[in-house]
Amino acid sequence: MIDLRSDTVTLPTPEMRKAMYEAEVGDDVFGEDPTVNRLQELAAERMGKEAALFVASGTMGNLVSILTHCGRGDEVILGDWSHTFLYEVGGIAALGGVHPRPVRNQPDGTMALEDIEAAIRPENIHFPRTRLICLENTHNRCGGAVLTPEYTSQVAQLARRYGLKVHLDGARIFNAAIALGVDVKELVKDVDSVMFCLSKGLSAPVGSMVCGSKEFISEARRIRKMVGGGMRQVGVLAAAGIVALTKMVDRLVEDHENARRLAEGLAELPGIKIDPEKVKTNIVIFEFNHPKMTPQEFTERLKEEGVLMLPIEGKRIRAVTHYGITAEDIDKALAIMRRVLGAMS
Repeated sequence: MIDLRSDTVTLPTPEMRKAMYEAEVGDDVFGEDPTVNRLQELAAERMGKEAALFVASGTMGNLVSILTHCGRGDEVILGDWSHTFLYEVGGIAALGGVHPRPVRNQPDGTMALEDIEAAIRPENIHFPRTRLICLENTHNRCGGAVLTPEYTSQVAQLARRYGLKVHLDGARIFNAAIALGVDVKELVKDVDSVMFCLSKGLSAPVGSMVCGSKEFISEARRIRKMVGGGMRQVGVLAAAGIVALTKMVDRLVEDHENARRLAEGLAELPGIKIDPEKVKTNIVIFEFNHPKMTPQEFTERLKEEGVLMLPIEGKRIRAVTHYGITAEDIDKALAIMRRVLGAMS
């Protein structure tokens, strides 16, 4: 099965499995797990931040970060296509009492600076207090779009003018760094906190990291415990994360090349609309318009032939390249799509 639904389906490498088996462990709630402590130090160094915290998932990482920055009744500005707004079960509101203020995402994953500024609440007894701006890099629903260091810096400057903090959902931040050819530190230097995933393109089986100041991480550790994230001998999982950070970043180039290969092939197929030039990382989103088939029917037919893709909203379908998917797999998937579409003509 060629599984292109997400880069979350990656399997751990043999080196990760060995590291997990041999991991030295202790009780992380007491701060005594040496392997997770090493991972946290490594993550903080890679991001250029003072400290880091291991969490179970990207959703937990964003939740913990936002609840650390905001109190009940506070407001966070975030994109209307952001993962936190759409796909994290409304956790910031349900569990933290934090009010989301969505601002329209541009096709390139940004929010217009003037739109952000217009959404900042003035001091008024009727309004929640704006405390935080959230960005996403790369941007999932915008086709893996990349935010530049310059844009992030502009948002951070705007936030500082109003006394606000900035959190970055950097689930795929290393994909952004590879695509731009910059050190990942450049992409996060102006934000107050950043979350990135170990379990997507970096191929670890579980886990994400939250990075920020020592004071922020100290409070985030308390919030993590509150939401059930104290996981005891977590070094078994952290060991795979260390391999992910030290061995799996540079190979993301291959995923980007395969995504462009897929996009270029898709552009030649009838009933499919995509601009390959807009594919910058490992996420490919295309529009499916076929007179005899819905996107759901198309993906079901592909599944029968051994290819998995993900229908999203409307007529759009998502495919994501990752560790374990080769150029040959891309060519095979394109051949299957060509055959399925040809059978319906």
